[in-house]
Amino acid sequence: MRMRSTITAGVTLGAIAVLTTGCLSSGGGGGGGGSKNTSNNIEVMYAFAKGSKQESGFLKEVNAWADKNNVKVEFSQTGNFNQLINTRVQGNDAPDVALFPQPGIMKDLASEGELADLSGIVPQADLDSLVQGALDTGKVDGKQYAVPVSINVKSLVFYPKQAFEKKYKVPETYDDLVKLTDQIQQDGTTPWCFGIESQAATGWPATDWVENLMLIDNGIDVYNQWVNHDIPFNDPKVAKVLDQIDKLLLADGRTNGGRKSIASANFLTAGNPLFDNPPGCFMYRQGNFVADEGGFPKDVLANLDEEVGVFPMPGKTAEDKPVLGGGDLAGIFSQDNESAKKLVAFLASSDFGTNGYGATGGWISPNTKFDTSTYPTETLKKIAEVAYQSTDFAFDGSDQMPGEVGSGSFWRDMTAWISGQEDAKKALDNIESSWPA
Repeated sequence: MRMRSTITAGVTLGAIAVLTTGCLSSGGGGGGGGSKNTSNNIEVMYAFAKGSKQESGFLKEVNAWADKNNVKVEFSQTGNFNQLINTRVQGNDAPDVALFPQPGIMKDLASEGELADLSGIVPQADLDSLVQGALDTGKVDGKQYAVPVSINVKSLVFYPKQAFEKKYKVPETYDDLVKLTDQIQQDGTTPWCFGIESQAATGWPATDWVENLMLIDNGIDVYNQWVNHDIPFNDPKVAKVLDQIDKLLLADGRTNGGRKSIASANFLTAGNPLFDNPPGCFMYRQGNFVADEGGFPKDVLANLDEEVGVFPMPGKTAEDKPVLGGGDLAGIFSQDNESAKKLVAFLASSDFGTNGYGATGGWISPNTKFDTSTYPTETLKKIAEVAYQSTDFAFDGSDQMPGEVGSGSFWRDMTAWISGQEDAKKALDNIESSWPA
C-alpha cells in the first residue's frame, strides 16, 4: 500500500473494472485534443497529493524542461486516478502522458492496446540504469509500456540514532534482527513501535509487514506468484509469515503500548516514541515518508541526520538485499506524439530531478545513476541507496491485487487479526475466499 492511497482513500487497484475497447490505437486525446494529438501541447495526468512537495517539485521540474523544448504542458491532478483514467479512456479523452500510482490498471490498459510500447523511446542506457524491479513492473508480455519516474522505499527500519548506536549494532540478517529484538526486550525496553491506523485505510501498514516478510522468506518469484494468486493467499508460506509477525511484534513486551494499541496508533506518528528520553522503542519499520512533514516530530526532522538512523529490513543472508517499495510509472497514450515521447524519456533519465526536485526531499529517483548529492539529507541519500543496491525490488503487493483484496479484505482481516478479533487461520481463509473468481 502506498502512502498516497491512505490520503485519498479512493478507488484502488481492481476496484473499478477496466472496460476499455482498444479504441485509441493512435494515441490519447489530451493537450491538442482528439485521439491523434501530435502537437507540442500535451497533457500530463498524475495523482500526487495537491500542494505536496512531490507535486510542486514535479511541476517545476517539468515546466523547466518544457520551456527548453518548446513544449506546453497542461497538468491534471486527481485524487481518484484509477477511476478517472478509466473514464477518460472510455470517452476517448485520455491524457497524452499518465503517471500511474499503481501498476494494475496500467497493465490492463496496456493489454488493451491503449499505451505505447516504449521500446526505442527511452534510451536503453536509461532503462538499464533504472531500479530493475520497478522497471519490470511496467512490462506486459515482455514489452515496456511504462517506466518508473519516482520510487518509495518501504523496507526501512528507523531508530533513535544516538541511543541505539550506544548499545546495539545494525543487524545484517533477519535472524540477527530477531536476536536484536530479544536483546532490547531483555534490556527492559519494548523493541518495536507499530501502528496501523489510517482512517478508512486502516490496516495497510500490516499488509506491508506481510509483503516484506513474504519477499524476505521466499524471494521475488514466489512473492510475485502470491501477489498474482498463482498460490493461494492462505498458503503455508503466508501462515508462516503471520507466525513470524506474532512472535516478533505481537507477543507481550514486543511493541510499545502492547498489541491492543496497534490498531488505534496512527502509522505516521506511531514511531515517535523512538525519540522519547529514554526511548519508548528502538525500532520502527515504515516507508521513507515518515521521515518527512507530518511524520516524525518537527524538532527531529530539523536535525534528521543526527537524530534518526535507518537500516534496511535484512534478508536471510547478508548478501540478500530484498526491498519492498512502490512508485509512479509513466506511460504514453498519444502514441504518435513526439513531445510526449521526449518527456517520458526525460522522466526516465538521471537528469530528471536535478533542477530542484531532488532537493525538495519529497521525491526519490528510480535512476541508479542519479546524483545523490542532490538529496537534502544524508538520511535520504542512504534510503535511496537501499533501493539502488537492492537484489530484489518488489512493488507493493496490495497495490497489485484486486481491490476486493488489496484494499479490502487484506486491510480488514489483518486489522481483525492484530486486534485479536480472529485468529491467523481465519484471517487468511477470509482473504483467500474474497479473491474474485
